[in-house]
Amino acid sequence: MDAEVFVGIDVAKATLVIATLPAGTTAEIANTPEAIAAWLASVPTPPTLVVLEATGGYQAPVVATLALAQWPVVVVNPRQVRDFAKGLNRLVKTDRVDARILAEFAARVRPAPRPLPDAATLDLQALVTRRRQLLEMLTAERQRLAQARPPVRRNLRAHIQWLERRVDEADTDLGAHLRASPVWRERDDLLQSVPGVGRITAGTLLAQVPELGTLSRRQIAALVGVAPFNRDSGQWRGRRTIAGGRASARAVLYMAALVAVRHNRVLRAFYARLVEAGKPKKVALTAVMRKLLTMLNAMLKHRQPWSD
Repeated sequence: MDAEVFVGIDVAKATLVIATLPAGTTAEIANTPEAIAAWLASVPTPPTLVVLEATGGYQAPVVATLALAQWPVVVVNPRQVRDFAKGLNRLVKTDRVDARILAEFAARVRPAPRPLPDAATLDLQALVTRRRQLLEMLTAERQRLAQARPPVRRNLRAHIQWLERRVDEADTDLGAHLRASPVWRERDDLLQSVPGVGRITAGTLLAQVPELGTLSRRQIAALVGVAPFNRDSGQWRGRRTIAGGRASARAVLYMAALVAVRHNRVLRAFYARLVEAGKPKKVALTAVMRKLLTMLNAMLKHRQPWSD
């Protein structure tokens, strides 16, 4: 039986530092398709697992190349790796040390590889991300306008109007992209059949949570980051809190929950029962987010529209 081999790759804009265990070797190559292809050709057999951190898109070329070569690759949250390194008391931080930590994370934690998004899903994610970026810029410019001196107000108003048009165009592009695919059109219709779920919420969930409809309710809640975590020690019982997950999906779920507690009969009654039982409104709203997500997950799994 061949020995297991684990690879960690520290990604930068221009370079990749590659660490391999159990050999303990490290190498540095350029973060270019040609250099990545040459490195793959130099490796006789695929490793057991390759782990990289999400680095704002710089990991995309190497991840795509590894996936096409059918290598088992996982892109992990940098916070997980930092916590892992702290647990090992590895406080030194260099590119080579980071690559070795990633290889060790692969060997000890063994995160499960999952199918990478196809081109259409990547395009949808890009549209959702760009819309969020435009909204962030629009919010920032509006805040600046409120405190701006007269000489710059005209420029700010013009930029705000331009950004508003771009947001409208992004909404149109997002809707058209969803309607262009028969599969996504069906899933979009199912999600939007729920009172409180609109086009942006549906599009964001389809782009950022492609696992929706394939996992259990506990798994999907943990994946998005709306599952409460216990904080207990001995006889002390701490407050349950949510953590981690996919922030962009959680943000649209929050907005959908705000609408749902007013306009969705089932979720409005659920929220009212929690508040009447003494739950803080923020806790009750988080529970609505979790319930809404599990309902959407079940609807896609069974391909059934909303029914109250």
